[in-house]
Amino acid sequence: MSTSQAAEPREAMEFDVVIVGAGPAGLAAAIRLKQLSGEAGHDVSVCVIEKGSEVGAHILSGAVIDPVALNELIPDWKEKDAPIRTAVAEDRFYILTEANHIPVPGFLLPPLMNNHGNYIVSLGNVCRWLAAQAESLGVEIYPGFAAAEVLYHEDGSVRGVATGDMGIGKDGERKPTFTRGVELHAKYTLFAEGCRGSLGKELMERFRLRDGVDPQKFGIGIKELWQVDPAVHRPGLVLHTQGWPLDSSTGGGSFMYHMEDNQVAIGFVLHLNYASPHISPFEEFQRFKQHPTIRPFLEGGKRLAYGARAINEGGLQSLPKLVFPGGALIGCEAGFVNVPRIKGSHNAMKSGMLAAEAAFDALKAGRAGRDELADYPEALKGSWVYKDLYKVRNVKPGLKWGLWLGTLHGGVHMWLNDLGLGFLVPWTLRHGSADHETLLPASRCRKPDYPKPDGVISFDRLSSVYLSNTNHEEDQPAHLTLKDASVAIRVNLAEYDAPEQRYCPAGVYEIVRADDGSNPRLQINAQNCVHCKTCDIKDPTQNIHWVVPEGGGGPNYPNM
Repeated sequence: MSTSQAAEPREAMEFDVVIVGAGPAGLAAAIRLKQLSGEAGHDVSVCVIEKGSEVGAHILSGAVIDPVALNELIPDWKEKDAPIRTAVAEDRFYILTEANHIPVPGFLLPPLMNNHGNYIVSLGNVCRWLAAQAESLGVEIYPGFAAAEVLYHEDGSVRGVATGDMGIGKDGERKPTFTRGVELHAKYTLFAEGCRGSLGKELMERFRLRDGVDPQKFGIGIKELWQVDPAVHRPGLVLHTQGWPLDSSTGGGSFMYHMEDNQVAIGFVLHLNYASPHISPFEEFQRFKQHPTIRPFLEGGKRLAYGARAINEGGLQSLPKLVFPGGALIGCEAGFVNVPRIKGSHNAMKSGMLAAEAAFDALKAGRAGRDELADYPEALKGSWVYKDLYKVRNVKPGLKWGLWLGTLHGGVHMWLNDLGLGFLVPWTLRHGSADHETLLPASRCRKPDYPKPDGVISFDRLSSVYLSNTNHEEDQPAHLTLKDASVAIRVNLAEYDAPEQRYCPAGVYEIVRADDGSNPRLQINAQNCVHCKTCDIKDPTQNIHWVVPEGGGGPNYPNM
């Protein structure tokens, strides 16, 4: 954009609280603010902006949810017809070998791994329902508007956010459809962008929110939704696996959740601290589905949807400072996922509720909004969120000893905590390197032999992206940016065989060459991007920087 365009003033809207992101955390915060406002007779204006084309469009999770936060927020959610209907009826946990599976008896698993009382849901549909509840209370929700910039007061405190300009061409010039972004000013701004939010990343650096804590750890979750043969459908069945196709030094596992209407959510999570640059999370997932224990569930069925999303896995020791002058981080923006339970929505919602309570108290007290909401992190430390994460704090870092020894170690820790004997394991293990630092040179690693997709159970990436309903306006500045274009070939290709070609689950990154194989260059197919953020996390040189595209772009997940 030219300097004159950048200097053109934007319209501004004023609110008491602006929330960036209409996921579980952001919507829970908005609802709680309005509840408190109504109870106290103290009006609070609340605005939520969402980069997806609609609420739920970018929401992807397994998902089995623990309703503990929802019970607190909206106790009569069943009477209000929440899309939460399939209670977990059966838990299965298998260790997979290449040709068989070993069931792990339920009595061996720590009690917190039991899904009794939990529900299999489409988290996207739950968010759509939460949005309706929020709007009924007077919350203003604006989907299709991507928060592209943090706004600051002269004293450095957060003033709000600005949405991105629309109608800018790849050349940086205005198109006939140009529309200037809007400034949203607030006394307090809550950031709920989800895992690896682009504005949250900026805030962590600006306010040094990660000083003194471990690096955040991540996984990539890849998910498909299937309509299966009624003969193999088991409503309420929750199946998790570890083992094949991963080796013992590569962390990850799978999930399969049997929902209503003969639908099955199946997915694969790969920890992003893997070492071999030849690994493809997408291909590992496709290979997993061919396992003789898994394939029978899918045979005769139809794949309905596909998507991928990064997941925070660092847990308690990776939580950043949550507050800064004028705002706070909530939900997966900060990282409240309980990794062994494969659950984060309940903690995300509760964090939003606690931040909302702190913000409301500040507003009611007449504070100017340039201070820190110190009551929020203090309340979090006294909440069940902290206890939930404390119990499992040593599970993820213990995996550095390998899958089997690490899993045994984590299981012992969880059992002791569940039995009230946590004092026997008072220490907290530390995470090692950040995930982008763990790749080995390609020359030191064996290339996996990934089979070709059969088009029945396993598929290629482009046909998968098609099912995500991903769409971006092609004539816009690339939202996948390189700090130094030469690094892609000079370092990533030369040393790591261009791992971005494989860790991206959407075929965004591609090395293209001349007909004679010379002059390699990195081609970025940004229109394929499903906003998983894996490239921003795993790029070994941290040369890839993900920024928001035009609002409304990206996937449009149905029932995910």
